[in-house]
Amino acid sequence: MADNPVSDSPAPSLRDADAPPLSAGSAGRPASLEARPPPPVVSEELKARLDKVTYSEIGITTLLTRLKQSVASARDFSTFLKKRSSLEEEHAQGLRKLSRSLHDSASRSDNRQGTYGQSYKDVSRFHDRMADHGLQFGVSLQQMADDLHELAANIERGRKQWKQTGLMAEKKVADAETSAEKAKAKYDSLAEQYDRVRTGDKQGGKFGLKGHKSAAQHEEDLLRKVQTADADYSAKVQAAQTARKELIATHRPQAVQNIQQLISECDSGLGLQLQKFATFNEKLLVGQGLSISPLKDGVGNTATGPRSLYEVVHQIDNQKDYHDYVLSHESNPAAVTSEQVQYQRHPTLGGGPSLVAPTTLPITQNKRQSMLPQSFSQQHLPSSQPPTQTPASAPPVEPTPATQTLPYQQQPDSFSPAPFQPPYPASAGPPPVEKHLMNPPVMAGSLPGQPGPLPPPTNNFQQHLPPLKPVFGVSLDDLYARDGTAVPMIVYQCFQAVELFGLDMEGIYRLSGSANHISQLKSLFDNDSSQVDFTNPENFHHDVNSVAGLLKQFFRDLPDPLFPAHSYADFINASRLDDDIQRRDSLHALVNNLPDAHYATLRALILHLNKIQEHYTQNRMNAGNIAICFGPTLMGASSGGNIADAGWQVRVIETVLVNTFQLFDDD
Repeated sequence: MADNPVSDSPAPSLRDADAPPLSAGSAGRPASLEARPPPPVVSEELKARLDKVTYSEIGITTLLTRLKQSVASARDFSTFLKKRSSLEEEHAQGLRKLSRSLHDSASRSDNRQGTYGQSYKDVSRFHDRMADHGLQFGVSLQQMADDLHELAANIERGRKQWKQTGLMAEKKVADAETSAEKAKAKYDSLAEQYDRVRTGDKQGGKFGLKGHKSAAQHEEDLLRKVQTADADYSAKVQAAQTARKELIATHRPQAVQNIQQLISECDSGLGLQLQKFATFNEKLLVGQGLSISPLKDGVGNTATGPRSLYEVVHQIDNQKDYHDYVLSHESNPAAVTSEQVQYQRHPTLGGGPSLVAPTTLPITQNKRQSMLPQSFSQQHLPSSQPPTQTPASAPPVEPTPATQTLPYQQQPDSFSPAPFQPPYPASAGPPPVEKHLMNPPVMAGSLPGQPGPLPPPTNNFQQHLPPLKPVFGVSLDDLYARDGTAVPMIVYQCFQAVELFGLDMEGIYRLSGSANHISQLKSLFDNDSSQVDFTNPENFHHDVNSVAGLLKQFFRDLPDPLFPAHSYADFINASRLDDDIQRRDSLHALVNNLPDAHYATLRALILHLNKIQEHYTQNRMNAGNIAICFGPTLMGASSGGNIADAGWQVRVIETVLVNTFQLFDDD
């Protein structure tokens, strides 16, 4: 098959100079992202217009707003990539599971085989390759989302830093100029007041009884204040001018250049991820297309090259499959044509000689012999001579068998049963149904004048069958009394498999497994649970979700739920308490009153589910999600409650799970 264009090209990091080359079918496109057209040259006139704004009073605030928009865009696209990655991964996982189910169904004996069966398996392989493309595409998108999220976080930190630095420098200049304006206003006010006092003294008499001496002293004081205000005003103007020169020469250009660099870096990173997104989408579609219809090297290599989906389906030959299936039964001893039924009048009704030709009876007897084992037919069938006719007045005498039929254990060696074999393999379903002879021998005592019936035959094969120990549909108390373990073995085995292979699997206990696998595993435990070992994933078809489904099926099939029916109302009422402490303590008391088998099994289950929720970041199963999956299963959907209790059932499980180590010890 064609190479996988997605899986063979790992997702490059954000700082990579080159993106992976495009696959076949993209001729005429740039081979890498580096070959994209250069940015347009900015003219001097445009640059002057840009600088006029960026280095003005509003330059820093304008650039900060633009940088904030770039960061928001990068974060939005990162969120999109993350969600798209999750969708692609979920779709690919479902496609792979469906492909495995398709392959398993093609191998079953009740489905068509031959050319159809082979093509059916090939179709599942096509879906496997498509799932591989989708999984790699999802991984690439997740990496891009992480890179873009990290870039946005770094740019946001830079934006906050230069916002503080740049705006502080602008504020410092604005404060200096404001202070200079205030000093100027004070200076102008004092100067005007001094001028009025100085001119008012000459025009005579505005200062009361103190006369000219008081006016002269007041004028001197105002002059001194004016001179002080003048010096302060001059100093503040000089400080404001110095601050503005420093702002224009150093602080503002530095802030503007750094903010422009952050904008350029953020926009370039976002553009790079967009181009990689387009490239990976093209690779996904081209790769899946080449999986369905691979390229051919030439006409001469078409027969030996990889086949397309159309060619795989086109090779199905319905007539050949039909002929092969029918001819596979050609060697069956029963593949004979029955003789036509003939009418024969009974001698007692005045019938004459038999209407059946003398050769018919031997032919019929030969046919019956062919349906029995050779050694059996030679010993147990009567002679093939034609019956002798008797007078009509006498009743017919039935022929007596040459030898008396013996029970099975007394038959000759040629008909003795085979040595003992296990009734079913370790991984198979229930034992096969025992097949009987099509024409069983006539038992002794069944004919007139013979002794009574013999004792029933002893079946040595059935004597060696191990006693079945069903697990499903048996109460926990009965399993405890029979097996001696408070927690059933099936529960421990399922815990082992999930904790070894499924703790980090997303949606464990939420995603359903294969119904066929669950049925097979259920048969294994019902036959002999001591022979099952789930530490080897091959024993459950590498399908942990089926093991999780098997565990929930066990609890659903219990005659009395894990939370017994007689305590159902008490648990529901306890869950209605609003106070968390009161609800926990009430449920604790009810749990302590459970029967021994129920308490031990619940404790083991809750400790196991607590491990599941500890890996929430990987499997996405927190206490609430787990409670939704196990609420009706453990409380019993038909325990006297109704559909309105579903929320309270979930609350019971969630409260117990959240307070695991307050209700149970963890040794």
